Amino acid sequence: MKIASYNVNGIRAALKKGFIEWLQAVGPDVICLQETKAMKEQLDLGVFAEAGYGHTYWYSAQKKGYSGVALLCKKEPDHVEYGTGIAYMDFEGRNIRADFGDISIMSMYLPSGTNMDRLEFKLKYMADFQRYADELRKERENLIVCGDYNICHEAIDIHDPVRNKNVSGFLPVEREWMGNFIKSGFVDSFRNFNPEPHNYTWWSYRANARNNNKGWRLDYGMVNDSLKERLHRSVILSDAKHSDHCPILLEVE
Repeated sequence: MKIASYNVNGIRAALKKGFIEWLQAVGPDVICLQETKAMKEQLDLGVFAEAGYGHTYWYSAQKKGYSGVALLCKKEPDHVEYGTGIAYMDFEGRNIRADFGDISIMSMYLPSGTNMDRLEFKLKYMADFQRYADELRKERENLIVCGDYNICHEAIDIHDPVRNKNVSGFLPVEREWMGNFIKSGFVDSFRNFNPEPHNYTWWSYRANARNNNKGWRLDYGMVNDSLKERLHRSVILSDAKHSDHCPILLEVE
């Protein structure tokens, strides 16, 4: 099963930049989208159906043009879960999950901590999501949580760890949470195969950052430990340029 994840920074903008052609070329069975910035009714769903994704599921923020997650699937899932049931999370449209047999695939868009209020919101979300995931795995053990975590876990996941040590996304408290999330029973699928530095998934639009590969690895395919032996591959698709992020891809048996 081939699973992709992509923060598209606005699905309507990405569509104008060749997203559909890219999607058809890569051909994942499921793609998790984040930061869709669109309501379902604002989209021509026929475009996705024609590309082979006749089963699309959208979970938007209450605020128009903000946040939002989605799942585009080639085959119909057994079940789709919209949100977490935690009101303040669901208000911003940050979680959607599809179950296929014994595997559950979640698209998650973890908040960024752009100011003190949002950092507090982010830290609360992180703590509550950990508890939610712990409970969910009691029922759906083979959980894959793909998405934009807005956190660089280790120094090799960011181009300048020294200068960014006090910037949200690389704060000690955020990095500690990520480490504890993994220790709770998840595998960072990319790092399972690739220990090398300079592999990023987000670049600022400023200062020619992408061409100079001055980036951050913010997007992850976290796989429950129970699926570790079923992992075949996990890669970063940095050639895709429909967003300030690039997609990731993992394959699981």
